[in-house]
Amino acid sequence: MHTEPQKAANIFTAHPQTVGESYWQHFCFAMRFAAMLAFAGFAAFIHAILPFCFETTAGRILRDLVAEMNARH
Repeated sequence: MHTEPQKAANIFTAHPQTVGESYWQHFCFAMRFAAMLAFAGFAAFIHAILPFCFETTAGRILRDLVAEMNARH
């Protein structure tokens, strides 16, 4: 039988374990991924206003992130 703290810990560790990571490894990966997505969004926003800036940045970041995610599975 699981106690409440064990159940709470499991919701934080179950998914990271499915990709072979600890909670903190998964946290760092997801935070870096989120930061890169945010930067890609920022680059696309600036590009919309100033089309000569960040011409390929958002697309390159997204392609790199997709390739990285596909390599993990």
